[in-house]
Amino acid sequence: MTRTILLATGNQDKAKELKAMLGDDFEVLTMKDLGIKLEIIEDGLTYEANALIKVRALKPYVKDKALIIMGDDSGLSVDCLNGDPGIYSARYAGENVSYRDNNKKLLKAMANVPEANRGAAFITAIAMILPDGRELTCEGLVRGKIAFDYCGEGGFGYDPLFIHEASGRCYGDMTKAEKNSLSHRAVAVEKARQLLNQVF
Repeated sequence: MTRTILLATGNQDKAKELKAMLGDDFEVLTMKDLGIKLEIIEDGLTYEANALIKVRALKPYVKDKALIIMGDDSGLSVDCLNGDPGIYSARYAGENVSYRDNNKKLLKAMANVPEANRGAAFITAIAMILPDGRELTCEGLVRGKIAFDYCGEGGFGYDPLFIHEASGRCYGDMTKAEKNSLSHRAVAVEKARQLLNQVF
């Protein structure tokens, strides 16, 4: 039986990634698909808190009681910046900025940081509200380092600056399929899939 997931995101790049990762086992809808226009204020202090804020905000708009609501919050945590930009990754350079603006600010902040100290982690927390009202959460994390300059043009967000530790490759140089097989979001989605399989 195919289950239907409503993604609590207005970020179409993120929605495309999640759809690809979840595969044919799930029908995936976005807020746009259901005509839900909602500005969600993410004021939690952790990735998990923000993911929960998103799914809880959508719950009153869901009339189909069989829907699974899924939301995620992701960010880049840089060791030498004490974990920044962290939960503020999307607005690191300010409100309504481009991916490029955020990348420029990060490169500037790390201009004099030697390679040995450029460690970082990409983190994704996923929250879900099941049809019976239960809430589930899980997290994915991958280690890597921040490049000295753009090391690829693909992906989105900080992908052009992040060198994935296990593979030694830049997210920005990977195909979508390659990134989707090993990224922080892929790790979190696989955990979410396992949780859903246990439930259903």
